[in-house]
Amino acid sequence: MAPAPKRLAGLDGLRGIAVTLVVVYHFFPAALPGGFVGVDVFFVISGFLITRLLLAEHRRTGRFALGRFWQRRALRLVPPLIPLVLVACTAAWLIGGDVLVGLGWQVLGAATFGYNWVSIAGSTSYFDTAQPELFRNLWSLAVEEQFYLVWPVALLAVLLIRSPRLRVALVGGLAVAAGLWMGVLYHPGSDPTRVYYGSDTHSFGLFAGAALALLLAAGGRETELPRLRAVLGRSRPWLGLAAFAGLLAAAWALPATGAVTYRGGLVAVGLLSAIVIWAAVRGDRFGPSLDVAPLRYLGERSYGIYLWHWPVLVLVRVAWPAAGGADGLAGAPVGLAAGILAGALTLIAAATSYRWLERPVRAYGVPAGIRRLEAAAAGSISRRVLLSLGAVAVLLVVGGTTSALVTAPGETSAQQEIDRGQRAVEAAAAAVAARRADASSHRPLPGGSMITAIGDSVMLASAPELQSSFPGISIDAAVNRGMRSAPGILAALDQAGTLRSVVVVGLGTNGPIDEDELAAIRSVVGPHRQLIMVNAFAERDWTSGVNAALADFSARYPLVELANWHDAIAPRSDVLAEDNIHPGPTGGQIYADTISSAIQLLGTHPPRGPLDVYRLDE
Repeated sequence: MAPAPKRLAGLDGLRGIAVTLVVVYHFFPAALPGGFVGVDVFFVISGFLITRLLLAEHRRTGRFALGRFWQRRALRLVPPLIPLVLVACTAAWLIGGDVLVGLGWQVLGAATFGYNWVSIAGSTSYFDTAQPELFRNLWSLAVEEQFYLVWPVALLAVLLIRSPRLRVALVGGLAVAAGLWMGVLYHPGSDPTRVYYGSDTHSFGLFAGAALALLLAAGGRETELPRLRAVLGRSRPWLGLAAFAGLLAAAWALPATGAVTYRGGLVAVGLLSAIVIWAAVRGDRFGPSLDVAPLRYLGERSYGIYLWHWPVLVLVRVAWPAAGGADGLAGAPVGLAAGILAGALTLIAAATSYRWLERPVRAYGVPAGIRRLEAAAAGSISRRVLLSLGAVAVLLVVGGTTSALVTAPGETSAQQEIDRGQRAVEAAAAAVAARRADASSHRPLPGGSMITAIGDSVMLASAPELQSSFPGISIDAAVNRGMRSAPGILAALDQAGTLRSVVVVGLGTNGPIDEDELAAIRSVVGPHRQLIMVNAFAERDWTSGVNAALADFSARYPLVELANWHDAIAPRSDVLAEDNIHPGPTGGQIYADTISSAIQLLGTHPPRGPLDVYRLDE
C-alpha cells in the first residue's frame, strides 16, 4: 500500500457540503433546484486528489505503478458498493412491483462501472420521475471510475512536456473542450440526460481538478510575479469565500434541464470549485473554516452517504407511499416523514459502512481483513455467534438479489396501462380504415365522432374507457407530450379538415404551461368549436401552476370548459398505477366521466355559427 497522503485542510468539509447539496436536491428538489451541482464539486475534488497522488508517486519513483493505483481505487470504491447492491436488491424484491423493473441492467451497470453508458444506451432519463430507478445515482461513480482508468496513462504523456505552464494549459484545455462539447450536444427543450451522463461531456470538473493539481505542483507557485503573488496570498480567503458563495448560488438557481446549465453553468461550477479548493489547501484560515466538525463528519462518510441515499429514498417511497403525499415515487418532492426516515437510514448505513468496512479495508486490505475475521472467529462464543449471524445475513441478501433479478418484471404497471390504451387506439384506427374502405357502409356516425381528443400518456392510458363512453371519438395521445405541442397538432388537423366540433386537450402532466400556448390553442380551435381542457394530477413542481392556469383560462371563455381530473381522481388514487399518475380501467372511466361532465356543462353554451347544435347521445 502507498504511504497515507497528508490530509488537506478544507476538503472533508467541502465533501460534506457537496453531499448535502445532492441529498437535499434529491429529497426536496423544490427547496434546492440546483443541488445536483454537488456532483460537479465531487468531480473537481476527485480530479485534484487523484492527480496530486499520481504526481507525488512520480516524484518519488519516476513512474506510476498502474496496477497498484487501480488496485487502490478498487479497494476504495468496490467494497462499499457490494453490500449496497445486495441489500437494496433484496429489499426491492421484498417490496416488489415497479421498483424491480430494469434491475438487471442496473446491476450490470453497477458491476462494470459503466452505469452512465448503459443508461444512455437504454434511453433512460436522469430527470424521469415515472420510474423508481434503484441505482440511478451510480452514473457519477461510473464517470469517475472511467476517468481513473484512463487518466494515469494520459498523465504520463502530459508529464513528457517539459514546461509546467504548458502542462497546465493542456489539461485546462481538455476541461474547456469537454465543456464546449456538452454545449454543442445539448439541444434546448430535449432531455439532457445524454450530455449529463456522458463521460466525454461531463468530465470538465475532473480535468479542472487535475489542472489545479498540476498548477500547485509547478514549484508551489501560482505565479512568478512577486507582487501579484502577494496580492493573491492576501486575497485568497476572500476569493475562496466568493467562489463558495457562487457555488451556493448555483445550487439555488441553476435549472436541472435549462440551457444555461449545460452551456456554461456547470463549467462555471467546476471553476468555482477549483478556486474553493485552491483557497482551502493553500491558505491558513479558509480551509480550516470549512472543516467544522459536522461538515467534516459528513465529508469523511460522503461516499457511503452518496451511495446509500438514493436507493434508500426510492425504497422508502415505494414501501411507504402515504408518507410522500399524493405521489409515492422517488423523484418527486418527499414528504417530511419519508425524508426523515430515509435520511436516518442513510446516515446509519453510511456510518456502518465507514466504521466496519471502508476503514478496515483501507487500513489492512482484503486478505488481512479476512485473516482478522478468522482470528475473531476463533475467539469467544459471542463473537462466533455474531460472525455466524453475519454469514447467514450474507447468504440471505445474495439469495434475495438473485430472486430479484430472476423475477423482475419487464415493464412498469404504468407502462402496462399505457400499452393497453395504445392497443385500443390502434384497433380503433384500423376499424376506421376498414369502414372507409367499405363503400357500401352508410351507417350513421356515433355521437363521439364529434370529439377530437389530443393528450399525453394519461389520456392514452384512458383510451379504452374514452372509446366506450364516446364511440367514434378521435384520440391522438402520446407519452411525454406537453402543452406546447398542442397548437401544431390542432393546426394540422384543422388544415386536413379533420378537427371536430368538440376539442379535448389533456396535456398538463409533463411540464408547465403559459398563456401564449393557451391563446394559440384557442386561436386554432376558433369561435365555432367547443374546447375542454383537462387538468393534471401528478406530484410535480408545475402541477399546481398548470391547474390554476387552466382553471383561469376556462373561466374566461364561454366555449371553454374545465374537466377537473385532479379533483375527480384525488380521492381514488388507489386505482392508479404504481407511479400514481396513470389510470387503470377504473381510473380511465373516471377520466372519461370527468370529460362527460364538462361536455354537459358546455351544453349550456352551444357552438355559434354554421355548425348545428348536437347531442352526443343522438
